Amino acid sequence: MFDIITIGTATRDAFVKSREFKIISTPEYSTGEGLCLPAGAKIEVDDIIFATGGGATNAAVTFSRQGFHTAAICKIGQDVSGREILSNLKSENISTGFVVEDEKLKTAYAILILSASGERTVLVYRGASEDLKPADINFRTLNARWFYIAGSLSPEVLDVVLSKAQEIKAKTAMNPSKSQIKLGLKGLSGILKKLDVVIMNREEGAYLTGFDYKREEKIFTALDEYIKGVVVLTDGPKGVLVSDGKNIYKAGIYKEKIVADRTGAGDAFGSGFVAGLMQTNGDLERAIRLASANATSVVEAVGAKAGIITRAQFENDPRWKDFKIEIRS
Repeated sequence: MFDIITIGTATRDAFVKSREFKIISTPEYSTGEGLCLPAGAKIEVDDIIFATGGGATNAAVTFSRQGFHTAAICKIGQDVSGREILSNLKSENISTGFVVEDEKLKTAYAILILSASGERTVLVYRGASEDLKPADINFRTLNARWFYIAGSLSPEVLDVVLSKAQEIKAKTAMNPSKSQIKLGLKGLSGILKKLDVVIMNREEGAYLTGFDYKREEKIFTALDEYIKGVVVLTDGPKGVLVSDGKNIYKAGIYKEKIVADRTGAGDAFGSGFVAGLMQTNGDLERAIRLASANATSVVEAVGAKAGIITRAQFENDPRWKDFKIEIRS
């Protein structure tokens, strides 16, 4: 039996850094900013870094480095990028027995353009990663104490995964995708009721419940009606809010030494939070500390996995000891 099986996306990532990439203010984009490159010019690149990413593999590395017997379910192509993902998983002591290799589709690929300030624009080719089907998975052999859903899954795959978890009495954690959030509370209720941990950002929580972003207690009250376990609302540099249905936990973040790249910070937080729960049989304060430490460490390095911390690093480095968590009923 595995301690945890992650399910979701797997990608090959290429990070391109240059001081010539400029961030400009523009109302044309939802973020209010755009990455500017002169058309027709040849741009000098300062560095290029190859890594692997995707929610399933990123989360799996967190769980493995925290000492858990881990497997990943994802779909890749039979190509150089796919072989690199397999090699990386094996080097992290993660079982690849559930990884599906497609003969026709290419492995998902992301080109991440990094500015000097650490901001990024991502060009994504979805490829095999989002073609995972129920027939690709031998559900009879799935046996774990936890399932961690990290990435957009088809309704068919999600349904059989959650049904399997209920059958074997495994716990489940999930970060709903944007398409799932758009279903609203009623449309998503059947899924939410089967989850033990739900992780989303505060804006998504507001959208899902229909309450104003600033009214976190109203958001939690609405979500607690559907979710039997723990609800996590991340709030970027402001930290996190967590509800267990009785109390609300509020915390900031560990301050970054540098911001090299924010890729994978969300995966690091979510998987770190669940790992903390698994290590302590539900200690929310440890889960919040580990999640924040993992996410902070990840943004200090380029790539989604380079900064993921081990259990020894978390427990022995004094940097991760002092952390203020406010608890209110």
